[in-house]
Amino acid sequence: MEAVVTVGLALLMLGAGIAFGIYFNKKVTTAKMGDLDQLLAEKTKKAEDESEKIRQKGQLDASNYLIEAKKELEKETKQAKGDLAQKENFLFQKEEKLNKKAETQEKREEDFSKREELLNTREKQIAKKGDDAERLLTERKEELERVAGMTTEEAKQTLKDGIEAEAKLEAAKKVKQIEDEAKDTAQAKANNIIALAIQRYAGEYATERIVTVVGLPNDEMKGRLIGREGRNIRALEAATGIDLIIDDTPEAIVLSGFDPIRREVARMSIDRLIQDGRIHPSRIEEMVTKCQVELDEKIKEFGQQATFDLGLHGVHQEIVKLIGRLRWRTSYTQNVWQHSIEVGYICGVMAAELGLPVKKARRAGLLHDIGKAVTHEIEGSHAVIGAELARKFGEKEDIVHAIEAHHEDVEPSTILAHLVQAADCLSGARPGARREIMESYVQRLKDLEHIATSHNGVERSFAIQAGREVRVMVNAGQISDTEAVVLSGDIAKQIETELTYPGEIKVVVIRETRAVGVAH
Repeated sequence: MEAVVTVGLALLMLGAGIAFGIYFNKKVTTAKMGDLDQLLAEKTKKAEDESEKIRQKGQLDASNYLIEAKKELEKETKQAKGDLAQKENFLFQKEEKLNKKAETQEKREEDFSKREELLNTREKQIAKKGDDAERLLTERKEELERVAGMTTEEAKQTLKDGIEAEAKLEAAKKVKQIEDEAKDTAQAKANNIIALAIQRYAGEYATERIVTVVGLPNDEMKGRLIGREGRNIRALEAATGIDLIIDDTPEAIVLSGFDPIRREVARMSIDRLIQDGRIHPSRIEEMVTKCQVELDEKIKEFGQQATFDLGLHGVHQEIVKLIGRLRWRTSYTQNVWQHSIEVGYICGVMAAELGLPVKKARRAGLLHDIGKAVTHEIEGSHAVIGAELARKFGEKEDIVHAIEAHHEDVEPSTILAHLVQAADCLSGARPGARREIMESYVQRLKDLEHIATSHNGVERSFAIQAGREVRVMVNAGQISDTEAVVLSGDIAKQIETELTYPGEIKVVVIRETRAVGVAH
């Protein structure tokens, strides 16, 4: 029972505590709510005050902004009005200029119209005067023809001949003047260089012909070379391409043929067969083949010797062989191999005197006649053929040009080409270098003198220096100094046209005036 009462009391006290707590909490809450309302009212009022201040400030800022914007707008409007005024002024000025130009153009058009009318009038006047002048000219021409007894064409021809003669004399005077000036500065040096080149090289000449004489140990060997029913001689001729002439000449036979290489092969073969003693067709063919191989080696050796003597390097082997083949070629009985070496030396000497590359000059001189090694195989000028071969085997273009220009198949355009020309002439013109048949030599001299004396005013002429110079004596009363220059050129041109000759021929016209007085 007590327990129940205790529990009840406890519950009652608990309920009272709860009720008191609720009441206290409500009081506290009410008090807080009052404070919060008061705080809210204060903040609300403060916010309203701030809002009023901001509103008032915003109104002030907006008013200031509007004032500034209005000022800026007024400024821009004023500036735009000023720009507009300037443009209006510019357009006005431009319009005035255009008006002035239009007025000027109108005036010019009026002036042009007046000038055109004036020109038309003058043209009519000129045309009328031209007709009058033509009529007068025709009348004068007819009168002149009647007085002079010549037609217009005859008068023109007479005038043309006179002008041509006068121009020719003037040209001759100019040529003589240029030649005199050139001689003053160049003749001494040229003579010195040429003389020095000639003196510094002296070579021997081997003369070859179209036949080769082979000596025999005895006349019995002729029969062995002929063979039974001529089989040996036929085998020799078929293998070598050379004709064997066996006649009554004691202990000798003659090999005849235009190809010197084949003649040399035949000579070597016959010498070997005589030494061997076995002479029959099969042995002949074997020996000819062997000699051809040996001669090819000799050709190469002669080519190498020529390049070595001149101090040249880097020459193509095919060109070396062509140089070697020249050992058995002749030109006007002058050995071409020796001639080429000599031209190389002379070119080098003259190049050294002129301060030019010596090796290049020697190379061009040595190679200038390589076309002669194949002229029997290829058609054309040996100078052009040689140039094509040199170009094919890698020679430089200036050397190629010197080769093809040394006989003026093309116009020489370099100093090297002129050096090769000069050296070639010097080598061929040296006394004893070439021999000619006496009859043709004498005939050429007569032809030279006949050409010279066929011109008017020539009294005598003399061919000298083995036909390389013609001295022409003229009548001083008929030929003037200027006409002498013209005469020398005319004679030289006629010689070039009518005669065939090696090298070049110099024509010297001599005019002499003599005054003789006698004292008593």
